[in-house]
Amino acid sequence: MLSRTADHLFWMARYTERAENTARMLDVNYQTSLLPQSTAVAQLGWQGLLSISELLQAYQAHHGEVRQREVMEFMVKDESNPSSIVSCLGAARENARAVRGTLTTEAWETQNQTWLEVRRMLSAGEFERDPGQFFEWVKFRSHLSRGVTVGTMLMDEALHFMRMGTFLERADNTARLVDVKFHAVQSDFFGTASEKDQEYDFYHWSAILRSVSGFEIYRKVYRDVIKPERVADLLILRADMPRSLHASMNEVVSNLALVGGDQTSETHRRAGKLRADLQYGHIEEILATGLHAFLTQFLDRVNALGTRISRDFLVPVST
Repeated sequence: MLSRTADHLFWMARYTERAENTARMLDVNYQTSLLPQSTAVAQLGWQGLLSISELLQAYQAHHGEVRQREVMEFMVKDESNPSSIVSCLGAARENARAVRGTLTTEAWETQNQTWLEVRRMLSAGEFERDPGQFFEWVKFRSHLSRGVTVGTMLMDEALHFMRMGTFLERADNTARLVDVKFHAVQSDFFGTASEKDQEYDFYHWSAILRSVSGFEIYRKVYRDVIKPERVADLLILRADMPRSLHASMNEVVSNLALVGGDQTSETHRRAGKLRADLQYGHIEEILATGLHAFLTQFLDRVNALGTRISRDFLVPVST
């Protein structure tokens, strides 16, 4: 496969997944903002969301003080923000258009219709009327895109590059979500035992689990009250949790093996080592040595892996 074609397919999948993850992060912040809390705590939540995406400086340059309405506008509708939902869906559509002949008709039409529909919804003010419903729509369109791709595309290199893009992006975003949300709760609520704080913790962790479609899975797996260490275990180490770091790296490694060769053995080795650290890790050890340090290192390794994949297979990123 031509590297430029592989590049477009890889980034089409990454941008689609990024739009979904942005919708998930905005949704969990929007839901938790409805809980009783101080203005300062609410502002920290929105500031943390910008930090997740490394967009705090870009936001402040445009809007100054961090406020809920401006953050949501910036992360959903602002086309000058390359990580906003509208920008991601537009970039996914442009990458799909560039390789229209490689995609099935159903896969192309799904991407194109998503782009046309999101522009219509935003111009009609549907996002402002019901943000929660809009975020659900973005997630549904991402699910539809993946389902149509797997259900209609030939199981060849094109599909493997799309799957790699999807799960590299998912691993990155899940790690950022866990890192920022755990840090926020640890700094304000860990170590307290008041009934009010425990009630807040329940809704906070419930919202985080729902943001990764993990609430029902948590209940099924642990059959217990929501505990932070088990949330971390589910989202980091459980291979049977679809959005966990372990499950994401399983997909990256298996798809990398299907397109790689002798010249990419080092990239495959690094991906396998990262997956092995998750496969044989224990949440107690991770928490004892520091969750933030573990996730920061994981993000560095995932980003380095993405750079190696680009160098080995795709159009090199200009520096």
